[in-house]
Formats: sequence, structure tokens, C-alpha cells
Amino acid sequence: MVDSTSTAGTPRTPSIRDARDEDALDVIELIGSVFGEYTGCILDVDGEMPELRRIASTFRDHGGAFWVAEREGRIVGMVGWVPTERQEAPTQSNGIELKKLYVHRRERRTGLGGKLVGRVEHAARERGAAFIDLWSDTRFTTAHAFYERRGYERGPATRDLGDSSKTVEFYFKKMLNRSTGR
Repeated sequence: MVDSTSTAGTPRTPSIRDARDEDALDVIELIGSVFGEYTGCILDVDGEMPELRRIASTFRDHGGAFWVAEREGRIVGMVGWVPTERQEAPTQSNGIELKKLYVHRRERRTGLGGKLVGRVEHAARERGAAFIDLWSDTRFTTAHAFYERRGYERGPATRDLGDSSKTVEFYFKKMLNRSTGR
């Protein structure tokens, strides 16, 4: 039998739960710490990401879900999803968009990112989604390699957000096999 606690008695892996709007400050703190790892990434919550102040309600209001991972009362990871909106190709709208995957630097390479993305992939399978897509800042090269290991393919599209960080994002997509969910 494998012990699920470390020798110090703390959980080996963070617990994952549904986000609450009261998590806003911790969510903002985590995203700010990740942005701080990259030159030129600026977190302007009120000007560019006001949804962070009501993270759970925002995702729920858009038909999706948002989860946070906690260790010892601190949020160390997060991810959410919303239904994909394809105004230019409504026949391809049976998908979901993975959003806001952030993992604290000390929690990376522990499997937490995979567990969080697994939640989104499970939600996609439950909805009968044909695909999962996402956008990722061109500076987040470690994240790109992570997505590619999980079967997400980078497409040719990019988008410029026109934000304070001068963000340009790459597009990624994972087609789901309806019978296996892969």
C-alpha cells in the first residue's frame, strides 16, 4: 500500500476542488507569480482580467467550470474551461476551450498540471466534445512542450491580444476520439 502523505505528514499532492469567488486574491497572486517569471508579462486585473475577481461565477455564467489545487491552504494550481464559440464555423462548435492553466513553479513536474488538464479532458468527454482548444502565450515554452506531450497540436494561427504585456498567443488543439476520449 502506498502512503499518500510525506514523512512530514503533509499531502504529497495538492487537493483539487471547485473554485469559489472567494479564491480571487489567491488566484490573482498565483497568476502574478507566474507572470513574474517572464520579462514583460504584466498582470492588470482590473484593466484586462476583471473576471479574476469572480472566477467561479464567471466560468459558471459562461457554461464552464473552474478548479483550483490547494496545498496547506494555498492555491498552487488552477484551470478552467468554457464551451468553444465558433462564430466563423458554427458546425465545429462542439468543443471546449481550456483556459487559465497555471501551476506554481514549485509544483511543476509533479503531475499536478496533468491532473488539472485531466479534469478539463474529463469534462470534455462528459459533454461529448469533439475537441479541446486553447491559446498560450508565445513566451510560455515549457507549457507548449507540456501540451504537446498530452497530444495537443500547435496550429498555424496566432493572435495578438493588444494588452499591456504585448501578448501574442499560439493556438493548440486536441481532437478527441469519441470512443476513448483521447
